[in-house]
Amino acid sequence: MYKAIRTDGGARRADFTTPHGVVELPAFMNVATSAAIKGALDSADLRRAGCQIALANAYHLHARPGDELVRALGGLHRFMAWDGPALTDSGGFQVFSLASLRKIREEGVTFSSHVDGRRIFMGPEESMVIQANLGADIAMAFDECPPSTADYGYMAASAARTERWLARCAAKRRELAEAGRLLNPGQVLFGINQGGVYHDLRREHARRISEYGLPGYAIGGLAVGESPEEMYAAIEAVVPELPADRPTYLMGVGTPENILEAVERGVNLFDCVLPARNGRHGHVYTNSGRLNLLNKRFERDDAPIEAGCGCLACERHTRAYIRHLFKAGELLAMRLCAAHNLWWFNELTREIRQAAAEGRFAEYKKRKLERLVRITD
Repeated sequence: MYKAIRTDGGARRADFTTPHGVVELPAFMNVATSAAIKGALDSADLRRAGCQIALANAYHLHARPGDELVRALGGLHRFMAWDGPALTDSGGFQVFSLASLRKIREEGVTFSSHVDGRRIFMGPEESMVIQANLGADIAMAFDECPPSTADYGYMAASAARTERWLARCAAKRRELAEAGRLLNPGQVLFGINQGGVYHDLRREHARRISEYGLPGYAIGGLAVGESPEEMYAAIEAVVPELPADRPTYLMGVGTPENILEAVERGVNLFDCVLPARNGRHGHVYTNSGRLNLLNKRFERDDAPIEAGCGCLACERHTRAYIRHLFKAGELLAMRLCAAHNLWWFNELTREIRQAAAEGRFAEYKKRKLERLVRITD
């Protein structure tokens, strides 16, 4: 599944083969939480933006419309008309973000649905069944996502629970596969590393979950309130303890700067809501920094968001027009900016792959960061 192509310093250029195609790493996953990118983009738009792999959320699709319904309609790929690789997050982060609405037990978590308030129980086994019904190529293990402010004792107990839950996820997935209940027989399970900013916990947890021999591993529980320096230090502590011949996925990260720094430290798979979220508010990424198209200085600007960009917005429209759309409350404004940002992030990781393959990632990173600091909102 994982084919290493070149290691350039810490940067790892590789290919990861799934039942729905090859993902060239490093890669950015486009977040389609409820089987759609927020900002009125569909699967054809994802292809145009250079998307290799889409991410959907097991909890959200379980809550609405229901994972069994999605299965009955052919699974996630057919449901959202996406024929490329897909990953489903277990829903752990979303469940644990419902702090006032959930109760944690060893068996799992009982919580209130954000949709209709009904009580839902989710544990490792339930998460595996849901993800088996959705049929994505990669299923994430169900883990506990403690707050970054949790003390050492709680974080240690939480990491231990996450490992026990991983064992249950792996056992349930084997059971489902043997019973022929995987909608996508080629679906694989990724484990998740936890431990907060405590490096000894991170390292020990990484060593323990590596023993499961899974096709890939994620680093969870970062970008949740700690400083960038703390996040980078945690990555440096974890990556050497994870298998070098598997994808390393940094969950929920991040900014262009975060991605470049993490690639240098051995990470090669990312996801983040920032491109679409910022686009919906008129904030767009360019190779010279980020722009706020709501600013008056763009009122008469007849240039595209970025010259040479191949996105849906830049091919036909000007900054002035897009600003007008926002001021007029037109949904097209959000669609155009989200499309541009997704294209930009996918182009960023394409450039990273090329630089790493050619042995010049360090030079590329330095030049890219120098340009990106010129944020001119």
